[in-house]
Amino acid sequence: MLQRVKPLELILAESGEHQEHGLKRSLGPWHLIAMGIGAVIGTGIFVLTGVAAATRAGPSLTLSMVVAAVVSALAALCYSEVASRIPIAGSAYTFAYASVGELLAWIVGWDLILEYGVGAATVSIGWAGYLTGFLESVFHVPIPIAWQHSPFDVGPTGEPLHGIANLPAAFGILLITTLLIRGTRESATVNAVIVAVKVLVVLFFIAVGFSHVNTNNWQPYFPFGVSGMLGGAAFMFFAYIGFDAVSTAAEETKNPARDLPIGILGSLAICTVLYIVFVAIITGLVPYTHLNVASPVAYAIEQAGIPWAATVIRVGAIAGLTTVLLTMMFGQSRIIFAMARDGLIPQRFAAIHPVFRTPALSTGVLGILIAITAALTPINFVGSLANMGTLAAFILVSISLPILRKRYPDTKGFSVPFGPYIIPALAAISAFTMMVYLRIGSPTVGNTGIPVPWFGFIVWLLIGFVLYFLYGRGHSTVGIDEAKEAIQPPA
Repeated sequence: MLQRVKPLELILAESGEHQEHGLKRSLGPWHLIAMGIGAVIGTGIFVLTGVAAATRAGPSLTLSMVVAAVVSALAALCYSEVASRIPIAGSAYTFAYASVGELLAWIVGWDLILEYGVGAATVSIGWAGYLTGFLESVFHVPIPIAWQHSPFDVGPTGEPLHGIANLPAAFGILLITTLLIRGTRESATVNAVIVAVKVLVVLFFIAVGFSHVNTNNWQPYFPFGVSGMLGGAAFMFFAYIGFDAVSTAAEETKNPARDLPIGILGSLAICTVLYIVFVAIITGLVPYTHLNVASPVAYAIEQAGIPWAATVIRVGAIAGLTTVLLTMMFGQSRIIFAMARDGLIPQRFAAIHPVFRTPALSTGVLGILIAITAALTPINFVGSLANMGTLAAFILVSISLPILRKRYPDTKGFSVPFGPYIIPALAAISAFTMMVYLRIGSPTVGNTGIPVPWFGFIVWLLIGFVLYFLYGRGHSTVGIDEAKEAIQPPA
């Protein structure tokens, strides 16, 4: 299983360049940058910054963003190389299959399904909260509390909310699902427009809030110590999740060797600069202890005496979370598409719609499942799992890069600086460090002391192993081809 490697020649042959029914290459570098920004700027900056500052890092959250950005940049360099050398749907899953073997590739793919699935559910719940607040405050259209919350949601003091289902969250997922089925270029164009609006709103917050910053709010700078700052970095890593989704569009990119590195690194650089300035301002507007609220950005602006700007911020949050949903669901459908094409899951999920040329079946089924999850699951449960899956995938991609380059030395594309070992090693070590620091501020499972993200990730891996050995191992197209070659009589 570790030696069952998918030949690179076969992977590239499946890219559709010479096949009538392959995925359509329609995305350029600006589409990819917009896709990356759309995925990165969203839940982290509009929702999680307040929680991270109040419970983990305080004003040192600015340094937390720098640390998280460095970890993400190291992984982004690795993604840029392997994505440009293997320009096909499947992202880290495909890269691992070509280098470290089928079993580890399955683990990567399974981790990415977790990342994008629970990540999209988490984002949709936050999106629904901003949407319902906007409808009520601007248009005076209230939505009953029972249909805003899952049956397991509780209020700020722990009281049950008696929710039935979060219908706005489910609606958002189904809306994005329909758009993705309609077509990649169409959804990417809509995404680019919304991203432009969202970036303008972020710049608006920076411009309006800058003159109202009280530097006394930055003291003490390390209220939770350096470990709290690192815990904030691990927690806010969720804010950078998404740039890797750009690599899932490799098979639909016009010039992968040039455009993918531009899309991945360009979107990450833009978002990092915005994040650092944004966090410095929000922690300067009000004391960090006041920021543990559902909408910290709008709250900070209101407390600074600019209530009229809160509505603009809410519009930006809705736009931001919409683009995150779009990119996360796009990425997950392409991972499923690649795994189905390899036979590790039923191949019907690799079917391409005859008109739209998109994986309509996998997109639709996943959309329904994520919508149900978002409607019935509390945000604190689904939100705690996304980081673990992403960091695990980052580690395996980093390990696969030097193996891939040694196994296929003639491939062309972007190359990480300082050779094939230094950057991948730093990326793997830093990602593992973030996994360790996720324990800070996370709830534990009963009295075991095991952090919920660690426990949930282990359970997810065990389920994945069961599915692989019951179905994927026996239906693998690579394994079947190897078996056929083994039983053929010698010429």
